[in-house]
Amino acid sequence: MRYDHTQTGPLYLLLLLLAVASFVATLFMKEAVIQVTVSISGVVFLLLAFSFRDLTVSDQTTELLIAFGPLPIFKRRLQYSEIERVETARSTLMDGLGIHMSPSGGWVWNLWGYDCVDVWYRQGRKVRIGTDDPAGLAGFLEEIVARNGD
Repeated sequence: MRYDHTQTGPLYLLLLLLAVASFVATLFMKEAVIQVTVSISGVVFLLLAFSFRDLTVSDQTTELLIAFGPLPIFKRRLQYSEIERVETARSTLMDGLGIHMSPSGGWVWNLWGYDCVDVWYRQGRKVRIGTDDPAGLAGFLEEIVARNGD
């Protein structure tokens, strides 16, 4: 069984808007230092927009790849042999979007929405993966965990 799912979120549109606004704002600025600073900010917003347009979770035979894209700057690999258990969950507003430590513990990789899958490592660490296919991802990972437990 293979798993490959991509979720697209609208947050990148806000980042694109900020990038365009930054570039337009430079047209009205007289100070060169401020123009350069605002232009660099626009480039950063543009890079972030293309880094956080979608979230792909895919099976890589021995590991699960979690990658924001289409510009693949941010990605993480979870070794199947290290996974202890998997459960579907609902994140809260406090869990937020993006990549960061969660107030509830562990790392969050979430693009959009509240549906997620918590992946627990044998060492007690947790990774929360946001997805619009929680049943499919959890089912796939539960099958992997059951196979590794045999």
